[in-house]
Amino acid sequence: MKSNIKALLAAAGLAAFAFSPANAYEGGTPGWQSKPGVLIGASAGVPPPGIYMFNQIFTYQTNLAGPLTNAIGTHTGVQAAVDVQGFLFVPGWTFLGGTYDAVIVQPFIMDSIGGPLSLNPNTPTQQAGIHNTYFANELSWKLGTSGFVVKTGLGIYTPDGTISGPAGLNNVGSPWWTFQPELIVSYLKDGWNLTAAVYAEFNTKNTVDGYTTGDILHADFTFTKTIGKWTIGPVAYYVGQVSNDSCPALTCTVANGILGNAQRYNLFAVGGLVEYNFGPASLSVWATQEVLANAKNAAVPAAADPSTITQGATVFATLSYRLWAPEAPASPMIHK
Repeated sequence: MKSNIKALLAAAGLAAFAFSPANAYEGGTPGWQSKPGVLIGASAGVPPPGIYMFNQIFTYQTNLAGPLTNAIGTHTGVQAAVDVQGFLFVPGWTFLGGTYDAVIVQPFIMDSIGGPLSLNPNTPTQQAGIHNTYFANELSWKLGTSGFVVKTGLGIYTPDGTISGPAGLNNVGSPWWTFQPELIVSYLKDGWNLTAAVYAEFNTKNTVDGYTTGDILHADFTFTKTIGKWTIGPVAYYVGQVSNDSCPALTCTVANGILGNAQRYNLFAVGGLVEYNFGPASLSVWATQEVLANAKNAAVPAAADPSTITQGATVFATLSYRLWAPEAPASPMIHK
C-alpha cells in the first residue's frame, strides 16, 4: 500500500496525549492534560481521505523547580513514560469550505516522584494506568495557493481514566472533564513546515472534592524542512497557567486548597526534530530541554510559597501510517 506520507506527516502529531505528575493539580505540583509539545511536528494540513493510526511513546525526565525547592532541594525527580494509541479519521467531508477530520486517542501512563515528596503518604511514589480518553473534531482550510493553511478544532478529555485516592488524584486518571480548543496556522510549501499551534485547557470541577484547576495555555512551534526522505529542524513549546484555581469553602483548606498550590507557572522548551519517510510509514523523533521554569502563588508570602513545577527533558517518538483508504474508481475500458 503506497500512502502519501508527506500528507500523513501533516497530521501525525494530532494526538493529544496526557501526563499527570503525582497529585498534579492539587497538592503543590502543577499539571496539564496534554503534554506540552504534543503538536510539535504536526501542521494544519489534513491527509487524503482514509483511516490513519499513530503510535507515540515518550519519556519525560525532570526535577522540581519553584519556591518550594528552597526547602526540599532541587533534586526531587519526577519521571514519566507514556504510550499512546491514536486514530485519525478523514471521511472526505467538507463544511464551511474546510476539510473535516476526527481524532481519538488513548494514553497509558507510568510515572514516579522521588523524595522528599515521596515520603508524604498522600503522594504516591509510583503510579500507572489509563489516562482520560481524548476525542477531537477539526476543520482545516487551505488559503489558496499561498501555502498557508489554518485549522481549528475542539478536543475533549473524558474522565474515564484510572482514578483512586481521597481526591481522585492518586493515579493517572483525572476525575473531571477538560475542553481543549485549538488554533493551528501553518506555512506548507517547498518542503517547509512552519507551524504555530495554540491550544488551551478548560477544566470542570473535580467530581470528588469540587476543586477546579485554572485555565492552561499551550503554544507549540515547528520549523522544519523536508529534503528527500528526511525532515529536520528546530522546535519549541510554551505552557503556562493563566487563571487561578477555585474550590468550595468547605474543602478549600490551606493543605488542599488554592493556598497550597501554584496558581501560575510558565515553562519554555527548545529542541530539534528529525523524521524519516519509509514509504508506507513514517517515524519522527523530537527532543526538547526546558530552559525556563517558574511557579508562584501570589496569595502566599514568598518565603512560604509551596509552588513547584517540573523542569527537564522530553524525548518523543511518533510512528504514523495509513490503515485504510477508499478504493480508487475503476478506469473505464476503451475498446478499439
